[in-house]
Amino acid sequence: MPRKNVFSRVIEDIDAALVRDPATNTRFEMFMTSPGLHAVWQFRVNHWLWKLGLRTLSRVLSNFTRLWTGVEIHPGATIGRRLFIDHGMGVVIGQTAEIGDDVHIYHGVTFGGKTLESVKRHPTVGNRVTIGAGATLIGNITIGDDSAIGANTTVTRDVAPGSVVVGQAPRTL
Repeated sequence: MPRKNVFSRVIEDIDAALVRDPATNTRFEMFMTSPGLHAVWQFRVNHWLWKLGLRTLSRVLSNFTRLWTGVEIHPGATIGRRLFIDHGMGVVIGQTAEIGDDVHIYHGVTFGGKTLESVKRHPTVGNRVTIGAGATLIGNITIGDDSAIGANTTVTRDVAPGSVVVGQAPRTL
């Protein structure tokens, strides 16, 4: 990716985060203090290495990122533009997870798998989705565009676009 594109993507990420975080006032402050953005930016490097076939290196670097930011994103995951992980700590995004554009994730969220088989086993999240603190999304499920998942909600089934989901979903493990 050319330098100009990298710089413009960083600014795009920062501006999207500023819209979602009223506690931060400037681009510089967001750039310096957002572990969620730091995790996403390092994920992009790790994902690039993963696609080049440097899988062990990408996994090692993702572990350092987890130590530094408290956010664990597997380098094999697929993440769209302007993802903002607010507060960051305790977020886990598994290998086959797919996340769309303009998604807002709060702390303590897990995108987990439901099988040990080497298949698509993590959630797919659409565009413009908000996922509340402590939410758990388990299995190869789809969260539709423009949806919201409430804090501490467990989701094990598909969510229709434009939905709001709260509480404990029925479990079918």
